[in-house]
Amino acid sequence: MAEKEAGPKKATLARTVKDKWRSKHWYKVRAPGFFQHVDLGETMASEPEQVVGRTLEVSLQDLSGGADIGKAHIKLRFQVERITGENVAEARFIGHDLTSDYVRRLARRKRSKIDTSLLVTTKDGIEIILKPVAVGEQRLQTRLRAELRHKLRSLLTEEAAVKTSPEFVREMLQGDLGKLLSHGLKTLYPLKKIEIRSSVVLGTIADELPSSEAPAPKPVEPEGEPEATSVTPPESGEVPSA
Repeated sequence: MAEKEAGPKKATLARTVKDKWRSKHWYKVRAPGFFQHVDLGETMASEPEQVVGRTLEVSLQDLSGGADIGKAHIKLRFQVERITGENVAEARFIGHDLTSDYVRRLARRKRSKIDTSLLVTTKDGIEIILKPVAVGEQRLQTRLRAELRHKLRSLLTEEAAVKTSPEFVREMLQGDLGKLLSHGLKTLYPLKKIEIRSSVVLGTIADELPSSEAPAPKPVEPEGEPEATSVTPPESGEVPSA
């Protein structure tokens, strides 16, 4: 008797699991505007509300379609913020990390590694937690390392204050920020490498279209037509005064 009842229960369970998968839909996840809205991938959910809050990780090399060769060690993190259109999810940039093996290669034997963490605020008011790492070719004294760390924090704070969040993020991910820091610290000690090994964005960076997609400025029209100056011809026989 028990064996006869087991058959229908198993069939019902299998049908329930299959129906759950049929109710799910694929949602295409897109990057924010200052990443040119490129596709980050797809995720599956039964309801749109389930997609909001999910995080995705993609390398900078994959995000650029292979244009940024050698940037596979930079992992970007995005979080779905809202659903727009039909099965399209918009994500915001929430930070990045360097792969652990890349950081280990930076700090080899007989090299000094300087780590720190700080909170900076960009020109448009976005707060970002930065974790830079600086590497010297030789073992550095404790006092020199403290001076380098203090100067590094000052340079990062000053640079963030004069850049908007999209500008600062681009500078950080493309390596221009590391070059600027190296130049600013060379008076103390010429460090071999400076990288931002991790960042956390504590706000939503405003979308920014690339300059090629920005709307063309409207032509400036004059406020009014200049008044024409009329010259009255002299009457016959009258000689105009000089």
